[in-house]
Amino acid sequence: MPDLPPLRQVIATHGLSASKALGQNFLFDEQLLDRIAAIPGDLHDHAVLEIGPGPGGLTRALLRAGARVTAIERDSRCIPALAELQEAFPDRLRVLEGDALALDHAQLMGEPFAVAANLPYNIGTLLFTRWMGGEHWPPDWTSLTLMFQQEVAQRIVARPDTSAYGRLAVLAQWRAVPKLAMKVHRSAFTPPPKVMSAIVHVEPREAPSGVSARVLERLTEAAFGQRRKMLRQSLKGLPGALPALESCGIESTRRAETLTVEEFVAVARAMGDQKIT
Repeated sequence: MPDLPPLRQVIATHGLSASKALGQNFLFDEQLLDRIAAIPGDLHDHAVLEIGPGPGGLTRALLRAGARVTAIERDSRCIPALAELQEAFPDRLRVLEGDALALDHAQLMGEPFAVAANLPYNIGTLLFTRWMGGEHWPPDWTSLTLMFQQEVAQRIVARPDTSAYGRLAVLAQWRAVPKLAMKVHRSAFTPPPKVMSAIVHVEPREAPSGVSARVLERLTEAAFGQRRKMLRQSLKGLPGALPALESCGIESTRRAETLTVEEFVAVARAMGDQKIT
């Protein structure tokens, strides 16, 4: 490993401060960052996509773990600091300035890749649902190791009949295995956010046969869009949903939060590959 200056020194040298508008909070604890980088397992010579590296704290840890990192950063203020890190690791770090939401990640990477990121809070859920969506499965990513607000992390791993259970849990669990890997106290960040954080690790598994991802997405959107109402009310505007409930033997008087992931999958399969907009 090259001899790198402390992260706090990098921040001071480049006059960086966390941008509230970009949802930034910086981590300086190198041991904590190394623990996060270890969650995906052996990353030696593995392609890793990092979103929102900021001054490069997690980037350093991923490089220490032997990964080949592609880092996408929207904040132009951080690019000089990342460029210095790129000079230290010319063959293992690629830095791109841009909006991660506007890029095709699979095309950008060109090979199977892991995702590891302390996601900016304002785009975390959008990116996550994008990675979990689409008909193409298994995905081009091999695992996701993502920092969220703890409340969002709990929604991803939630079980039925709990207050956190909803659309995000179904979309995360129907063809992948998400786990709450680590909680991170707000005091670990600079500046400290108002909420606690947690890291979710997700690995894809075989997708159930005969199920359209788009149909399942629309089904859960409708069902949880009015989560306090019975399914016969929340799903009445979705073509084929109520007959599919009946064919699966699911009472339309139930509420969305009581259905298991497997029951949602069964209903989506019964609805077929409909042209749902």
